[in-house]
Amino acid sequence: MSERTDVADWWRTKIIDMEPGRIALRGHPVQELIGNRGFAEMIWLMVTGEEIAGHRARIFEAALVAAVDHGPQAPSIAAARMAATCGIGLQSAMATGLNMLGDVHGGAGEQAVELYRRAEAAGPQALVDTLDLWRAEHGRFLPGFGHRFHKPVDPRAPRLLALVDEAAAAGEVPGGYADIGRAIEARLAAERGKPVPMNIDGATAVIYAELGCPPPLARGFFGLSRSVGILAHAWEQTEQGGRNKGPTPPAYRWTYDGP
Repeated sequence: MSERTDVADWWRTKIIDMEPGRIALRGHPVQELIGNRGFAEMIWLMVTGEEIAGHRARIFEAALVAAVDHGPQAPSIAAARMAATCGIGLQSAMATGLNMLGDVHGGAGEQAVELYRRAEAAGPQALVDTLDLWRAEHGRFLPGFGHRFHKPVDPRAPRLLALVDEAAAAGEVPGGYADIGRAIEARLAAERGKPVPMNIDGATAVIYAELGCPPPLARGFFGLSRSVGILAHAWEQTEQGGRNKGPTPPAYRWTYDGP
């Protein structure tokens, strides 16, 4: 840093260049992007600095669409709806919901990408050992598989995998991660004697792995997707009204087991 650039260099970015009357995002004049890039394409450009098109853009957008919402029983959605009745405003209600996304609720996609990468490195013959080692390290649940509500299939997963198959057939993604996901699903079904469906986290993780995303970025994209549902529910609750809504109707009480 020089004396003249010490402040400018405090924040260094390749994302945006701007001066009065000019805005460039990732080197593209903003007026050339407006009307010529879809929102999913713009997200990818902003986050990765790369262009995305064709089947790759299609499966990326499909992953974003598929994960937008899972109803008021999802903690992030429930929190946003409750917050919307507390007088804090729409954006604060959205932030409340987003802040509920963590390792357990919202982190499975990131973890599933890690699992897929580990399975890829070990090879298909070592799949059982890979899964056993993962469970020894992380517990009995495998990220991206099983669903307490959608049984025997999560309706989103087959459609997403079909789109990945199309992209692989066109030579735009490797396709191997979809094979790994299906192999894990089959192994779990054999172990338990019943279907253990790949869920939305497992299916979107296939897409993010196929696109070369680092695992943390898969979680970031999930949060971006789920923010759409959070906004929709927070706004719906705002329109419905209500004051200080808690997680259950007032007639229900908690269990007290203290002294």
